[in-house]
Amino acid sequence: MLGFCRGRRKFLAASLTLLFVPAVTWIYLFTGHFDDGKSVSLSPLDTQPHSPRYAASSQRESLEVRVREVEEENRVLRKQLSLVQGRSSSHRHGNRSKTYSMEEGTGDSESLRAGIVAGNSSECGQQPVVEKCETIHVAIVCAGYNASRDVVTLVKSVLFHRRNPLHFHLIADSIAKQILATLFETWMVPAVRVDFYDADELKSEVSWIPNKHYSGIYGLMKLVLTKTLPASLERVIVLDTDITFATDIAELWAVFHKFKGQQVLGLVENQSDWYLGNLWKNHRPWPALGRGYNTGVILLLLDKLRKMKWEQMWRLTAERELMSMLSTSLADQDIFNAVIKQNPFLVHQLPCFWNVQLSDHTRSEQCYRDVSDLKVIHWNSPKKLRVKNKHVEFFRNLYLTFLEYDGNLLRRELFGCPSESDVNSENLQKQLSELDEDDLCYEFRRERFTVHRTHLYFLHYEYEPAADDTDVTLVAQLSMDRLQMLEAICKHWEGPISLALYLSDAEAQQFLRYAQGSEVLLNRRNVGYHIVYKEGQFYPVNLLRNVAMKHVSTPYMFLSDIDFLPMYGLYESLRKSVVQLDMSNTKKALIIPAFETLRYRLSFPKSKAELLSMLDMGTLFTFRYHVWTKGHAPTNFAKWRTATTPYRVEWEADFEPYVVVRRNCPEYDRRFVGFGWNKVAHIMELDAQEYEFTVLPNAYMIHMPHAPSFDITKFRSNKQYRICLKTLKEEFQQDMSRRYGFTALKYLTAENNS
Repeated sequence: MLGFCRGRRKFLAASLTLLFVPAVTWIYLFTGHFDDGKSVSLSPLDTQPHSPRYAASSQRESLEVRVREVEEENRVLRKQLSLVQGRSSSHRHGNRSKTYSMEEGTGDSESLRAGIVAGNSSECGQQPVVEKCETIHVAIVCAGYNASRDVVTLVKSVLFHRRNPLHFHLIADSIAKQILATLFETWMVPAVRVDFYDADELKSEVSWIPNKHYSGIYGLMKLVLTKTLPASLERVIVLDTDITFATDIAELWAVFHKFKGQQVLGLVENQSDWYLGNLWKNHRPWPALGRGYNTGVILLLLDKLRKMKWEQMWRLTAERELMSMLSTSLADQDIFNAVIKQNPFLVHQLPCFWNVQLSDHTRSEQCYRDVSDLKVIHWNSPKKLRVKNKHVEFFRNLYLTFLEYDGNLLRRELFGCPSESDVNSENLQKQLSELDEDDLCYEFRRERFTVHRTHLYFLHYEYEPAADDTDVTLVAQLSMDRLQMLEAICKHWEGPISLALYLSDAEAQQFLRYAQGSEVLLNRRNVGYHIVYKEGQFYPVNLLRNVAMKHVSTPYMFLSDIDFLPMYGLYESLRKSVVQLDMSNTKKALIIPAFETLRYRLSFPKSKAELLSMLDMGTLFTFRYHVWTKGHAPTNFAKWRTATTPYRVEWEADFEPYVVVRRNCPEYDRRFVGFGWNKVAHIMELDAQEYEFTVLPNAYMIHMPHAPSFDITKFRSNKQYRICLKTLKEEFQQDMSRRYGFTALKYLTAENNS
């Protein structure tokens, strides 16, 4: 490593020597030509196709300014060289820096920076500017279901590279807050704090501005961050949701130390021709300085902005420009640029690699020559991953890497940094420490306390509550191997559905593509898909059910399984039964009799009479009649065949019917994972709480055949699995006795007799 650093320092010294050529500079200045007669420019800006052609006197003035800039750069580089030598000496004495070394090139010296600094960060020749445990503040405006998904990918890319504590400030609507609050709470990433600010309360601040941008009113909310964020917060990095980081965000945070004078905004130049006004005939953009600036990545010096009365500044500018422009086309970006046009001194221009813009008609290819040049990728087009760029496949793959990356791997500690006490984390550690690791059922017991990262409402969800308070939501859980059941269930059940899906990050993206490609699922907005991310050895079946139950918004729930198809019209039938059986004033569990077929292709019975005929012909059977009769025997199928009115049945050992209950019913017990006793325990608790079991005479559901699950295979083949399940059953019954006293004794008696 020392040899590498010495080589870097020699290169730096050589680069500095090349810059100290004032004689050559003045030859350029006064002649403006090489021998071949071609004009010479020291500024890369003059090579751009939109740059104006100056007269000879104007060229001389600009070159004089450029010479002074080069001399200033030389001074800075000399200082860097002295720091290199000083730090080299300290390294030889075994000293280690306790701060990050961050590099940042100026817009006119990017080629020199690329030669001196290879890669996205370096330990050689850099000014230490970001403390190891310094908290980096990031603000993001996020609203709705789709933006919430985008934020997760952005956060993953930041967490992947970061080595500093992070504090996210999320300006979110009620939907995004519910989704992201649950996500971060269950993600439990160390040294990450999240605060929410109500976007709906901020609407009045910007709703007076007509906006044509697809981001809508939320695309204007970055303008009010000085008012929204805490007065004690001095600086913040502001990001759009369609950003992907390819480097440590601390490098960008370090750029704040480069701000000078009245600079309060760090921005990258716009890489499209939008503000040049030449994209089409009569194109009339808002005023901007040259190409203008893109606001997908902003460094905000909040304390200075407040002192400058930023709020008043942007409002006056917007009011003035709207008199002629009538509306914004690019939301906050138009107003930021109009303010900068009047006050250019506000901007510290960031090198373009801090916001490589991948929209159509951009010059983004000029921001990078190598992978190591990339720092921030911005999918700033409504078409997102379908933009035109000759390297779009590379960028798409980089984005997909984070999209499908296992977020559980990002729960890593920042060693050496004090962390704020997290009550949930402390409780979890306490519970886990109390478990006996030598216990043969340790993994079963541990699963009960595992916190699974959860992304609620993964897809768009709409539900209008029924006026008569009779609405019923179908509740189920599934993994990737049962995905094919979704379309069929949606065809059989037109009411709201709440589903918990147990998936990996990669599988969640497969599900997204499947759902977006299905006409049936696309047309159903009243299905809530809640992703519970995979972790641990077991399928957490009862946790999944609890997640799906918790996010039911109707008064009643139909607790089903994903491999059952309800009869056609069951939704409306159940709503009528809710009224007829006075469910709102009584504690009832309505039983839907369960049947099964062994045929993969079944002509689904359209009536009870047709179902009875299929039973008689052997096309259908009562559910688990061959292998687990006790599970549904108390339903009394013989009585059901001729019943025309609901009838009551009593609880019996191992009873596990599918029921309709009120939303406030008990949760499923999480100690039961995988196969065995997960529903039995829940029905037992319903009985302990004195629910009345009532069988509906004209309702039915049919189990569709499928390959055995991995968990049932383990149950059948693994003796220890069965021993642990028996142990957990006994412990559950003991807990029932403690909670419900004398009434729970019958469960022990029934179990012994069964």
